Amino acid sequence: MSASALAEILHKATADGDVPGVAATLGDERGVIFEGAAGTRGIGSAAAMTPDTVFWIASMTKPIVSVAAMQLVERGKLTLDAPLGALLPQLAAPQVLEGFDDAGKPRLRPARRPITLKHLLTHTSGYAYDFGNADILRYIRESGMPQVNSGKLAALDLPLVFDPGTRWEYGISTDWLGRAVEAASGQALDVFIAENILAPLGMTDTGFGLTPARAARASAVQARMSDGALSPIPLVPPPALEFQAGGHGIYATPRDYLRFTRALLRGGELDGARILAPETFALMAQNQVGDLAAGVVHSVLPQMALEIPPPPGIDFRWGLGFLINVQPLPTGRSAGSLSWSGVANTYFWIDRTRHLTGVVMMQVLPFGDPSALNVALGFENLAYQMARGA
Repeated sequence: MSASALAEILHKATADGDVPGVAATLGDERGVIFEGAAGTRGIGSAAAMTPDTVFWIASMTKPIVSVAAMQLVERGKLTLDAPLGALLPQLAAPQVLEGFDDAGKPRLRPARRPITLKHLLTHTSGYAYDFGNADILRYIRESGMPQVNSGKLAALDLPLVFDPGTRWEYGISTDWLGRAVEAASGQALDVFIAENILAPLGMTDTGFGLTPARAARASAVQARMSDGALSPIPLVPPPALEFQAGGHGIYATPRDYLRFTRALLRGGELDGARILAPETFALMAQNQVGDLAAGVVHSVLPQMALEIPPPPGIDFRWGLGFLINVQPLPTGRSAGSLSWSGVANTYFWIDRTRHLTGVVMMQVLPFGDPSALNVALGFENLAYQMARGA
């Protein structure tokens, strides 16, 4: 098995019309094993997809912000288990939404325990997303509050849907985590991350929002229609952001993101630049939620995300910023590997047992689109076959 097989799966996906374009990279502790791309940067685009095409990585922002928070834990500026209310007064008295009364008014009660940094890092805070929780979607619509993608701070003033620490649910926790990074560091989130992660790792094409330089190489986003066809959709950032979205605001290239995952594969260091102590990354890579099942993102808005059921016999848990598969995956990914993804079908994994990390990026909605997901899984499967020398 050679690198040409990895290139072929990308080219086949675009030639068959599964996705307009795809880019992928693969590496280990020593360097880059493969980088390639196929197709174009959007339907009707003449610009070829390349490994330095800029993608909206959406929730693949979250691991970067999680690393930033853990850098501040290392420096004694943040503490994992201390209540965050003193640092972020908005979190001092969280309310839990228990449904709605007969008149349609929300039923709220005080949370039974405070929110901590660890709750935010593990998605056990009680915060949910509107596309994944019907009660939160109803609360937003009936209260008239802005949605999180509006860039307005008021969008973060949501109630919880359970008491902190009692279950796992995907939501706006990392947006609040970004606010904690700002409060503890005294810097804007984008500035802190640029100085402490992006610059040290040489991630020159990564950052919050689309600067003119990033926009010039950005891929368009497409949505799968009911007839199976893809249609371009405009994703225009809000003109005046009131906060940097720690949960979804970063744009990056596959080439850059592999530098981030390779640094983590190496225990927090790349090319002489250390962004985390080895013991800090080891803590992030451990199950931090006990027996709480994690990783399945529910969807009440199927145009945004489709639920991806876990493979039979596979359990998932959560570390401090990462999904962890408890058993080996059918693709070849080892038990204990780390991963996550973005809503427009961007994916990464870090396998510390097989010493392998990969990044696959597309720009197709909804998340979990079968054609896009098959491209990512096919690339990963072939990567492990190549690693075995098949």
